[in-house]
Amino acid sequence: MRTRKIAIIGVGGVGGYFGFKVSRSNEDSKINEITIVARGETYKLLKERGLVLLSAEENNATIKPQKLVENIFDIHEADLIIISVKEYDLKNICLQLKNIINVETIILPLMNGVDIYERIRAIIPNGIVLPSCVYVASHIKEKGIIEHNGNAGKIILGKDPLHIDFEPKWVIEFLKDSGIDVVYKENTLSDIWTKFIFIASFGLVTARYNKSIGQVNEDLSLRARTYSIMKEIKTLAENMGVHLDENVIELSFQKTSSFPYATPTSLQLDVQSSKKSNELELFAGSIIKYGEVFNISVPETERICNEINQGLSVEN
Repeated sequence: MRTRKIAIIGVGGVGGYFGFKVSRSNEDSKINEITIVARGETYKLLKERGLVLLSAEENNATIKPQKLVENIFDIHEADLIIISVKEYDLKNICLQLKNIINVETIILPLMNGVDIYERIRAIIPNGIVLPSCVYVASHIKEKGIIEHNGNAGKIILGKDPLHIDFEPKWVIEFLKDSGIDVVYKENTLSDIWTKFIFIASFGLVTARYNKSIGQVNEDLSLRARTYSIMKEIKTLAENMGVHLDENVIELSFQKTSSFPYATPTSLQLDVQSSKKSNELELFAGSIIKYGEVFNISVPETERICNEINQGLSVEN
């Protein structure tokens, strides 16, 4: 079996969870070379005590990274690069990666958003980029400590539209061997947009009013705003030829039952803490951009985006 070089960029809730899984699987055999890229305090803590995953899956275990680096330029000849960073960091990450990607390098972005593939391709023309959708209930409890609850993490990945003849068999086998639930589809657009309908609409409304997913779902006026945003996204997807379940909006609201009532969204937390960088551009920005491209009106998204940007009262 060929030794593969795997790099994980970003050890937040998602990257930390999946980075732990692949590192733990490789800990004894060392069949592959696993490199984790971390910065600042996170780098220091991982070097001192390792990466901790608080999860029933792993019995709250700790692993020492096989290889830990602070600089992306220290990644050498990687076969697979897993990117799991916030949207506002993606451009900078890609600019750093651009000159170390060769034609055979595979990039697997484990990120939210419907235009992640486009954003990567706008900077990195080489290599193979696998459009993906990820589901995992995990978050940073402290730097270097990831807490996971609920179902096992799941990755849905598909073919690179620029390399439709490439079959990512070894990537799928590698992830499955690491104990990760993987679903492979030739086209993942439906999955990506289906998830986006939920996370973007609830993200925007929870951020605007500083209310949890449960609170938004039970408030008729906020639920109506959420519905309007979902409808705008669904219209965009349909105009792009993306096939969605005809009941996708109803199914999206049903998903709220799988979250504890008081669950906040990451955009809500960032906006309400006045964090300088947030994912407003990832959600509202993408919807507005596609609306302009296809000449489709998205007034509810524009309205709530302006309200958030203007810092209006979070009280309904």
